[in-house]
Amino acid sequence: MSELADFDEVVRLYRPRIFRFLMSSLGDRDTAESLAQDCFLKAYNARHQFRGESSLSTWLTRIALNLVRDHLRSRRIRFWQKTRDTALDLVDISDWLPDGNATPEARCLQQEQVKTLWAAVEQLSKQQKTVFLLRFVEEMELAEIADTAGMNASTVKSHLYRALRIVRERMGGNAQ
Repeated sequence: MSELADFDEVVRLYRPRIFRFLMSSLGDRDTAESLAQDCFLKAYNARHQFRGESSLSTWLTRIALNLVRDHLRSRRIRFWQKTRDTALDLVDISDWLPDGNATPEARCLQQEQVKTLWAAVEQLSKQQKTVFLLRFVEEMELAEIADTAGMNASTVKSHLYRALRIVRERMGGNAQ
């Protein structure tokens, strides 16, 4: 509970991670921004319920994951998916790759690889995508993913194994 005493500091420390997870999960900056705000509002309103049984990061990520699930569930028609490809230019994601010394050809290849990777991730099942993003975007350990996603560790391993197999296949066997 003492971790939540300075909630402005909680937001400052954890917002980048929560936003990154939401952005990776949804691919829509506006929705990710909105859900990030909702996540911290929910956490603030429920701060008295945080018992410290998990880390603050895990608790916040679980709230964000539930918001993603609720958002997707409430959008059965999913009109937003039709326009989703224009909401986030996948080529722009490649700018996150930390190699400013690459040749134009190498940068173009990197952009294509990132685009192919994200396209492969988009085709995963909801559970596989969640586990994949928590592991490789948020760099969570398997036990933390299990706690966050409400799964047992063997289920997390199974989803991660399948997700990696699918992504590697779609990347032409070159995904690391």
